[in-house]
Amino acid sequence: MRLALPALPHPLLAPGEWAEPLRADAGVHWAVLDVDNGPGQRPDPDCLLAAGRISNARRRRGPGAALVLGRLDLAHGAANPHLVLAQARAWRDWYRVDGYYVRRCPSDAGWLPAVTSLLARVRALGPAHVVLGHGVHPHPGYADLAAQLVTFAGPWSRYRWSRPPEWTADLPADRFCHLVHSLPATRVDEALRLARWQGAGTVLLTDRRPREPQEEGEMGVFAALPGYWDEIVSRNGRGVSE
Repeated sequence: MRLALPALPHPLLAPGEWAEPLRADAGVHWAVLDVDNGPGQRPDPDCLLAAGRISNARRRRGPGAALVLGRLDLAHGAANPHLVLAQARAWRDWYRVDGYYVRRCPSDAGWLPAVTSLLARVRALGPAHVVLGHGVHPHPGYADLAAQLVTFAGPWSRYRWSRPPEWTADLPADRFCHLVHSLPATRVDEALRLARWQGAGTVLLTDRRPREPQEEGEMGVFAALPGYWDEIVSRNGRGVSE
């Protein structure tokens, strides 16, 4: 199992957090780069440096090293596809990202043709590791569109009782990611076991709680590393007994 960093702050504000994907022992699968709700209007020197360091680490360590993904936002289908495509092009041209984290991706069958068409245009820009940030289990057709689906994003109080749909059992664990917040330190082992049982190959667990009123999409709660980050890295690295 590997770890996700889906909402880190700007590298200038969080240099310590952006050092984690560089650690060989941290097991970070991917980190999402966000300049200003996307790639911004021009290349950002601090983000260029952060992305370059991760890319250089991967060249040294091979395919198991962390990926850097550019943030795209489909706004549950309301986003302008031309703007999304332009942002994808800017991420690739300026930052040489490995792929894209597609935030607020629709999840129902009705949006599947539009998302399929848009992602085909995005992939025409070049090979890309695409993670679809549904936050729920989508229609199974979305599994054909991405390297990975975020099928849970929410609090531990919901996650502990969640169950995956049957179709997920036909796919390997590296196709799924779970993001869990408001998790007490005493429940970390239980949450890791549950993620493995549900077939998630990538996770982020955090004790952070959303501000009130709750942040849109609950992603802000994942901006800071959890208070027990080093413990998660250690436990995940040595495995958690079933």
